[in-house]
Amino acid sequence: LGRSIRQPQSTSERACSLSSTLFRSPQELHGVCVVHGHGKQGIISHHHPCRRRRWSIVLVQTYLAAGAATPPSGGHGAAVTLHVEGHQFARCVHGCKQVLVDNGVVQVTLSRPQGHITGVRYNGERNLLQYTGGENTGGLDSTEFKVVSSSEEQVELSFRSSYNPSLPNIVRLNIDKRLVMLKGSSGFYCYAIFEHASDWPALNITEARIAFKLNRGKFNYMAVSDDIQRYMPSDADRDPPRAQPLAYKEAVLLVDPKEPQFKGEVDDKYEYSLDNKDNVVHGWISSTHPNPMGFWIITPSNEFKNGGPLKCELTSHVGPTSLVMFLGTHYIGNEIVLNLGDGEYWKKVLGPVFIYLNSRPNFPQSKDFAKASERGSVTGKLMVRDRFMGNNDILAGSAYIGLAVPGQPGSWATESMSYQFWTRATSNGKFTIDNIRAGVYNLYAWVPGCAIHLSDLVFESPRLGPTLWEIGVPDRSAAEFFVPDTDPKYTNRLFLKKDKYRQYGLWERYADLYPEDDLVFTVGESDPSKDWFFAHVTRKVGNNIMPTTRQIRFNLDHVVSDGIYHVVSDGIYTLRISLAAAHMSVLKVCVNGGTRRGVFTSPEVGDGNAIARHGIHGVQWDLEFPIKGYLLNEGENNITITQTRAFSIFVGVMYDYVRLEGPTTTSG
Repeated sequence: LGRSIRQPQSTSERACSLSSTLFRSPQELHGVCVVHGHGKQGIISHHHPCRRRRWSIVLVQTYLAAGAATPPSGGHGAAVTLHVEGHQFARCVHGCKQVLVDNGVVQVTLSRPQGHITGVRYNGERNLLQYTGGENTGGLDSTEFKVVSSSEEQVELSFRSSYNPSLPNIVRLNIDKRLVMLKGSSGFYCYAIFEHASDWPALNITEARIAFKLNRGKFNYMAVSDDIQRYMPSDADRDPPRAQPLAYKEAVLLVDPKEPQFKGEVDDKYEYSLDNKDNVVHGWISSTHPNPMGFWIITPSNEFKNGGPLKCELTSHVGPTSLVMFLGTHYIGNEIVLNLGDGEYWKKVLGPVFIYLNSRPNFPQSKDFAKASERGSVTGKLMVRDRFMGNNDILAGSAYIGLAVPGQPGSWATESMSYQFWTRATSNGKFTIDNIRAGVYNLYAWVPGCAIHLSDLVFESPRLGPTLWEIGVPDRSAAEFFVPDTDPKYTNRLFLKKDKYRQYGLWERYADLYPEDDLVFTVGESDPSKDWFFAHVTRKVGNNIMPTTRQIRFNLDHVVSDGIYHVVSDGIYTLRISLAAAHMSVLKVCVNGGTRRGVFTSPEVGDGNAIARHGIHGVQWDLEFPIKGYLLNEGENNITITQTRAFSIFVGVMYDYVRLEGPTTTSG
């Protein structure tokens, strides 16, 4: 997991496990990869009071123009050549000027200066992109073209768009899209440089991505990880009458697909999302082709992505489509929107990512991308200190440790503007973070199983008293709780035995299991993996959507280390609730029926939609409720938690961890 931020000895090293699974061959993957030029920015018509414009920016969107001619072809050791106009293939059918880069293995043709890829040739195949027969309607049009470098070893091209305040509806950024091709490499690099000048108006960016649309007649097998890979239905199978739309807009039920094997399954792009830490390589294979080819997106470092290692994002899905998500709000919501203020200077390199495979790490020419010699490292040892668990510090084995911009504990999870660098500690708490860009960072960490904050290199557990009882494991995930089997009518066969939370419609299963009475959990008797439904969702009764309530029963007549525990009537107990995800939810907590002022209400939390998007976590929310001792009984007690919002079937929370702490002193 920690290797997600390590620069490997070779890019193929990172993909070797997946490639051997897919091709059953020790040789390199031989496939095609395509990058796309850009059409228009997508505009979300939403204005904030501070006159911010919110943008979703598609940097690269594939389209393929007809009639791109075949350039001179070389061998695998051929030099990289650049052709700009003046050749028979220098103009496309729509009259746009073109640029072609060819290293004898892959040839990429791009429109100039827009930066659209109009053709990709590989392995004797004329077209690897989906042919549309017309102009691209998505992505960002550049206005300036520049050859950054051109030699036999490497070509790097720049397609730049500059902010012009006199033009309407233009993104308030300088955006420089780059394409790099190396000698003998079976693919190419893509990256982008975003810049917001110090005298420009405010701007919000919700999403920045590269989208690849592949040839529908060739690519039919998708691989997202070693465990998540399968033959996929076609894009046409998602349209009526072959498919039936479901409650969540991206999901469809396949009722009459072209291939009967997919009948009765749900197709939804969110079923194939991955955490940043796991998103190393994903893509497609043309498995029925005489010469099977692969299209792969390889991410050697996640430093440029927002939200840290647990940020969940889209990968590949039906189309066939593959995405590079540089910035996005999925599973977290508006908390992670990149907000640039009036006159705020900002510059960031997004990428690079590699399309296909290469044999050695190489870096782009831009001075904004820090080279290895300009990067540093951090090493150390992390300990956990919890005075209620013992007098000695505990080795922080398997801790997540990272560097991100200074902020409050956990602020890295909604951070988009800067870079992040993460690793995992060894079993003895030691860690090393390599390849760090120069800058000022906070060191953040958490240890699975400990609810903690970082102070220097020792975690001080955020607790006010000893643990009386707990439900779950504080690991920012709801994976340890009960995930039901899916309704058979919503099946994705890939997730019948593993990752069951990826199945569609699990929010409906709560009402099936608890049609009238809600969940009751008895501390010391109930099993979280069987008796605590992983998501606190609503219940649909007829046409009405109703809130649901969870009840936790517990007994305070129990033995602790210093004898019989009695309720301290004037003490302050603490109920801690850590949420793994939330969507437009408000929690109401009642202690022993809510009498004697025992009612507490949280603020509204979350808009990440992790439940509807088949996640097992989004962004963490920590809630703390102080409970006065006189509200508790010696003997039986109960605490109820109601999710009071019920305007949608997708509203709800996922719990990470629930803990009741006693007062600091246990003598009353």
